[in-house]
Amino acid sequence: MEITPKIETGWLHALQEEFRQPYFARLKEFLLAEKRQYVVYPPGNLIFNAFNSTPFEKAKVVIIGQDPYHEPGQAEGLCFSVPDGCPFPPSLINILKELQTDLGCPFPQSGHLGKWTAQGVLLLNATLTVRAHQAGSHQRQGWETFTDAAIRALSLQKSGLVFLLWGNYAQAKSTLIDTSKHHILKAVHPSPLSAHRGFFGCRHFSRTNQILVSEGLAPIDWDLSTPLNG
Repeated sequence: MEITPKIETGWLHALQEEFRQPYFARLKEFLLAEKRQYVVYPPGNLIFNAFNSTPFEKAKVVIIGQDPYHEPGQAEGLCFSVPDGCPFPPSLINILKELQTDLGCPFPQSGHLGKWTAQGVLLLNATLTVRAHQAGSHQRQGWETFTDAAIRALSLQKSGLVFLLWGNYAQAKSTLIDTSKHHILKAVHPSPLSAHRGFFGCRHFSRTNQILVSEGLAPIDWDLSTPLNG
């Protein structure tokens, strides 16, 4: 049985074979069972938000997270991002601190990273759903197979992408990326447990822009305190 979610046309074309695979049917059954018993984040209409916010053809930077935030009102289908008005989780605070140090960007009022996705930054969690209050509860159910396929598709079909791999989990995805045609920047995870061991000072935001310019692409306006083109 083929199960095709509502997903941006370019991604649909790149990933259409995945929706026909038995693992994806099993994943859907798992999610239906979970939703009968538990609260699941993010809401159904935001599960594929990373793909719908950053069309395949426009992607030029990829940030890989592990799984969604698992407390009420946090998850919106974009790794590290939270909706307007939501308190900033610790890892996001550290990302914004590094952005402040690297590029001098003021600390923003909102932790929503839509300004980045609108410019081609794919904010992709390896696992796209989670049970409320239980981090990692939807890992190893098929999502990683799907998101690995997305990373492979980017690697195969595009060139000159910048992959920001923060922490060991994200860095393990480097095996999916053709480094002869893409760029990888690695650092420890921005979590408070590790950020002081090399995330702070990594300057990934300015380094990403240097790479993009060298590829003939427009740099990212990372400053979240102002609107895009404002």
